[in-house]
Amino acid sequence: MNSLRNVDLNLLVVLEALLAERHISRAALRLQLSQPAVSHALARLRQLLDDPLLVRGQGGLVLTPRAHALAEPLAQALAQVRILLGPAGFQPATARRTFSVAMTDHAALAVLPALLRTVRKAAPGIELVVMQASTEAMTAEVAEGRAELAIGDFAFIPDDIRSVRLFEEDYACAVDATTVRGQGRLDAVAYLARSHVLVSSRPAAHADPLSSHADPIDAAIARHNGRRKIACVVPHAGLAPALIAGTNLVLTAPRRALAALADDPAFAVFDPPLPLPAFTVSAIWPARLDADPAHLWLRERVAAACESAPREQTISLRG
Repeated sequence: MNSLRNVDLNLLVVLEALLAERHISRAALRLQLSQPAVSHALARLRQLLDDPLLVRGQGGLVLTPRAHALAEPLAQALAQVRILLGPAGFQPATARRTFSVAMTDHAALAVLPALLRTVRKAAPGIELVVMQASTEAMTAEVAEGRAELAIGDFAFIPDDIRSVRLFEEDYACAVDATTVRGQGRLDAVAYLARSHVLVSSRPAAHADPLSSHADPIDAAIARHNGRRKIACVVPHAGLAPALIAGTNLVLTAPRRALAALADDPAFAVFDPPLPLPAFTVSAIWPARLDADPAHLWLRERVAAACESAPREQTISLRG
């Protein structure tokens, strides 16, 4: 490799974006550069590192083995450079930075509105780019540097990723209020007799309730020798309430996802008639960003957005 003093270190910032986006146009948007400028930088990087870095594959550009090997040390190095060259303390009122944040659909409903209000008021130059995916996919996004923070219910967290619990969550049910006049709820028999709306990023999750990838609601019901009849599978909880209005369908979802329906007389919201497990909502982030002042500030804002959870279950995100 050439001597460090002969290297344009701005190329490393371009490389970081290319490794994360795996797409020249998206990397250009992320860097606020033109597509030709990023293409030219990629050509220089290929010459500098003596490797093609990104090559055509099925579905688009894929990383070469050398590029995969560079991703983590590059991310660590640039994180330290940003801390070194940044102000002694993060100044939110004047800061300009983009954070890539991954959230489950439920976490976005529970956390994002309050988080965005807080960020816009204190740091108008901060931009949040929010992605939604399964918890497995979000863990990979954080591990591979494409997301700087993720919020969801994670079953497995790798050793090189920091995590902290945000709050405990449970499930509630919602139906059109006209279908439960008088009692305001369903018993277990009526609950299983009706058809259901399933909110899932994995459409086949309900196919086998005994599999390791089963929807947790269906898995719990199966343990009580029951099975839901699924009429519709949707990927977003925000859409589901509109689907049960005017029907006899049942929606079972995390309680905070149904909070907006609690005071709406068109819907009846009640506890599940069968025992369903609670779960933990956590935040995860790369270990390399643990000491980054801006990232720490964002994690504290996430904690503030979770104040609706019981106080003893919402803790500071200092790791």
